[in-house]
Amino acid sequence: MNHVLIVEDDADSARMMAALIGTMGPFTVATAGSLRDARRQMSLQRPDLVLLDLRLPDGSGMALFDNPELTANAQVVLITGHASLDTSIQALRLGATDYLIKPVTAAQLEGILSRLMKPDALQAELSQMKEELEQEGHFGGIWGRSDEMRRIYEQLARVSGTAATVFITGESGTGKEVVAQTVHDLSRRRHNPFLAVNCGAVSPNLIESEIFGHEKGSFTGAERQHQGFFERAHGGTLFLDEITEMPQELQVKLLRVLETGTFARVGSVESQQADVRVIAATNRSPLEAVASGRLREDLLYRLNVFPIELPPLRERPSDIPLLAQHFLNDIARREGEVKRFAPEAIEQLVAYRWPGNVRELRNVVQRVYVMTAGPTITDEWLPRNPPASEEAAADPEISLKLGTSMAEAERKLILATMEHFDNHKERAAAALGVSLKTLYNRLKLYAGDAGDGEAPADQERETSTR
Repeated sequence: MNHVLIVEDDADSARMMAALIGTMGPFTVATAGSLRDARRQMSLQRPDLVLLDLRLPDGSGMALFDNPELTANAQVVLITGHASLDTSIQALRLGATDYLIKPVTAAQLEGILSRLMKPDALQAELSQMKEELEQEGHFGGIWGRSDEMRRIYEQLARVSGTAATVFITGESGTGKEVVAQTVHDLSRRRHNPFLAVNCGAVSPNLIESEIFGHEKGSFTGAERQHQGFFERAHGGTLFLDEITEMPQELQVKLLRVLETGTFARVGSVESQQADVRVIAATNRSPLEAVASGRLREDLLYRLNVFPIELPPLRERPSDIPLLAQHFLNDIARREGEVKRFAPEAIEQLVAYRWPGNVRELRNVVQRVYVMTAGPTITDEWLPRNPPASEEAAADPEISLKLGTSMAEAERKLILATMEHFDNHKERAAAALGVSLKTLYNRLKLYAGDAGDGEAPADQERETSTR
């Protein structure tokens, strides 16, 4: 039976939490009103879960981490009356897995108890994944053995078991959604939903309703109540891709959710608890996005608790043969015909600079598999880098008159970039720093034809390196 220790100097609050926990499952519960009492009780009976108040009569609750032998295999959740970002970061760095904001509710306690998992169980899983990395070349769903990727795996192993907000940056096609999924799969929220929303692919008029939900009749066309992503991801993880494409007024509301842990549907005055871990991502430089007004500075600091920067594929060429073979094996399993790469094909794959990153590599492998009649894939259908003379040529420019709207400036830039890259959408998207999905949506809008810019299903999601 799991043992819970509540370290709280407010006796009424401690009794209330103990009573609630007693109704939620097979737990034994003890309370302590000070650090001294907590240390004594932990020495007598090691808890599986510690609910730890930050402000205690004999010091800060975080002083409990000064005795690592007491907290070594316990899940520590902080209780605080002030949602201080600095305090949260410090606590998570010391080893706390989550934190609750007072007053603690039954729903919050239920969520914490449902995710109770011993730290050594998570470490055993990580050890197994590291063995698979050495034997097969993948860490969960992410493929690659390069030093650059091993650094990413170290970060994922560190952050996944906590409640820290993760901010993933990297060029389009580097696998940001796969990294977010891996964080979820390694976390205590793994048995609850993982939902991904591309902020650049949802209409600005609908994105607030999609994220927070709406009440029936809250606006024209709202014929029924709608649950948003925060409600549907309850207890799990919400991945907000292309966060810099979210309208500024909605960024303010997202900031409030992150600070208070509550949200309200559009058209409602009733607040709801947001028991959701947020992971955000962008293919832009966050600081440049702040400077250009695409991202609020205060939201950046709230999201950037644990930053992870993914390297472009050209910076880890040693992973290209492994990735290409993985994609080829995956296709062969589906199609039932085994094919292999000739040595010259592997050389060409490694030599290419991959502006569309892992997503482009996956699509290229799919294409050459289809185009190759025999069992051996040569370099005939593989992409090649542009000639040095073409690469050295001056980049084309576009001119805009003062007073040109942002929408028109964006339209001209996108169309000029498409023309420069001979309508090669992957290269254009990489140069523009947007996802293929966003580029397809913009082209569809400009063409005025519902079918013209429709993205293939396998290109709508962030590339999978599984």
